[in-house]
Amino acid sequence: MATEQKIILSRVGKAPVIVPEKVAVTIEGDHVKVKGPLGALERTFVGVTFEQGSGVIVVHPVDNTRKGKALHGLGRNLLRNMVEGVSAGYKRELDVIGVGFRTELAGQTLRLSIGYSHPVLFTFPPQVQCVVEKLTHLILTSVDKEMLGQVAANVRGLRPPEPYKGKGIRYTGEVVRQKAGKAGGKGGKKK
Repeated sequence: MATEQKIILSRVGKAPVIVPEKVAVTIEGDHVKVKGPLGALERTFVGVTFEQGSGVIVVHPVDNTRKGKALHGLGRNLLRNMVEGVSAGYKRELDVIGVGFRTELAGQTLRLSIGYSHPVLFTFPPQVQCVVEKLTHLILTSVDKEMLGQVAANVRGLRPPEPYKGKGIRYTGEVVRQKAGKAGGKGGKKK
């Protein structure tokens, strides 16, 4: 009796990637190039193969192991992020909160006054653009979702929000849990 090995697909990986008309995708083995109106991206994939149709790309796993299924879903989402990035782009917003905290942008270098004895300088990579609004609101845009997230995390890491007063750099809409401070005057006098 011969048993057939059934290939179990990732639920995420089964969904096809829809390619808009203004985006061109070139697949050369495991290397994919995506070009659109906002820019171009390329990446080498591992553990997946691609089947390109008219306006749709289907991602298939190379093998039916646990790792193969994980790479199937990952490869599909990375390809979708590339297509969405070159067609619509990605955006992350940060708020600088604190008395006297402010930012200035000169070219690709951000100058932050965030409570240290010296200004902090942060240089953005060429793929990430920054706009400063009202001295305390940063808008970062890029076609590369992975790089944008890493750069936003690096900027936030310069002065993460502290839990007592909430001062620092945080993502717009991020909720920082506040801790109670000292209970002033509740302990009585020392004798």
